[in-house]
Amino acid sequence: MSTSRNLSALIAIFGLLLGGCSLTPSYQRPDLPVADNLIGSSAGSSTAEPAPGQTGTIADLGWRTYFPDPTLQRLIDQALAANRDLRISALNIAAYQAQYRIQRAALLPGVDGDASAARQRTLVGNTHATGNLFQVKVGLAAYELDFFGRLRSLEDKALENYLAMEQNHRSALINLIAEVAGAYLNLLADRELLAITKDTRRIEEESFELIKQRVKVGIANELALAQARTNLEAVKANLALYQRRVAQDRNYLDLLTGGGGATTPATADEGLLNGRLIEAETPPSQLSSRVLLQRPDIMAAEHELKAANADIGAARAAFFPAISLTANAGLISTELDSLFNGDSGMWLFSPAIRLPIFTGGRLEAQLDVAQIRKDISIARYEKAIQVAFKETADSLVAVTTYRDQMIAQQANLEASQDYHAIASQRYEQGLDSFLTLLDAQRSLYGARQNFLSLKLAQLINQITLYKVLGGGWQEQN
Repeated sequence: MSTSRNLSALIAIFGLLLGGCSLTPSYQRPDLPVADNLIGSSAGSSTAEPAPGQTGTIADLGWRTYFPDPTLQRLIDQALAANRDLRISALNIAAYQAQYRIQRAALLPGVDGDASAARQRTLVGNTHATGNLFQVKVGLAAYELDFFGRLRSLEDKALENYLAMEQNHRSALINLIAEVAGAYLNLLADRELLAITKDTRRIEEESFELIKQRVKVGIANELALAQARTNLEAVKANLALYQRRVAQDRNYLDLLTGGGGATTPATADEGLLNGRLIEAETPPSQLSSRVLLQRPDIMAAEHELKAANADIGAARAAFFPAISLTANAGLISTELDSLFNGDSGMWLFSPAIRLPIFTGGRLEAQLDVAQIRKDISIARYEKAIQVAFKETADSLVAVTTYRDQMIAQQANLEASQDYHAIASQRYEQGLDSFLTLLDAQRSLYGARQNFLSLKLAQLINQITLYKVLGGGWQEQN
């Protein structure tokens, strides 16, 4: 019918006007507020630069490749499936995605259908008349034509907020993987420290009983006995410490994996010192600072900056007229059986324009707020890069210094073992006092503790380096 064709033509004409001008400022990524290169300690490191577009060996590895230990992989899988924080993050993504769909729908006309029937009494002249009124119609209700890009800017803002939330989720995922790996390594280290302490306690108890017997027969003095007891009680205190740590480590792993006490292994497949826990290569001594731009927290900060930039466009568009369209077409009749006759058609076309004349400075203030929020977003973006630069530079420096420290600590452990062996031999031969042997035992115990603790710190730094470079983002497994 003609009325339907007229309405369709009007909708088509106004649809062509949807791509109006945009008042959103052109986005420009801020310059990096840090040095061009991330420089670590160059001693013993490769000086080769990563290929363009690469983040370096570590960041390109998926977490299954970087953490080859089967038990650790299982724990990470459990955490990714059951961790509540990660679940909350995923639900936040879904909420922001829905919000984006809502905002995007505002760009399209909403078409509604309506059918009604009424019986009414009216006064015509001096006579009351009672009759029916039937109508069927379809149309647009106050559809805003986005001539100045306000709705488009709000859609862009919603999209960038959604993308920022996606990157926050990715950051949470990487952090969770690193947390699980770190907690697992702490559990292994504390178990081995507990085993060392138990072994040392046995030795100290044997020494204490031996010196006690010698005191009874007058071969040793009370000073040696007091020293032996001091060593023994110190080891017992450490034994309680490591028992507590092992239990707390398991509790923390249970929290991360959502296992409720059933997921943490009672025994590890491999030890901290002899296990293949991390597959890491020495990173280059210099990395371009632009590798930081692939960190999810920095990508999230940039999306938030783009959202603030789009908000300026919406605030600017508020100064201009808002044009809305109401239109409908349909059928109307006082008799139901004649409703669909050709002469019962009706239509309505009602454009409206709203122009802000006086707002008391509200629109200007809204624009100021939008611009200030963009400046805040720029500062946050730059701060995120600076923090990432510091974290990555610290971890790169630690790679070499931990290696050098491990070499020295290994030599210290070997020297302590030699000292203990010589002191034991000389004591048995009567060439040295028992106090010398006790000192050697204490030195060996401390050296074994320090070596294991340092190895843990070195491995934790490799996890940190993986995290600060945005590792795992190319995981294909």
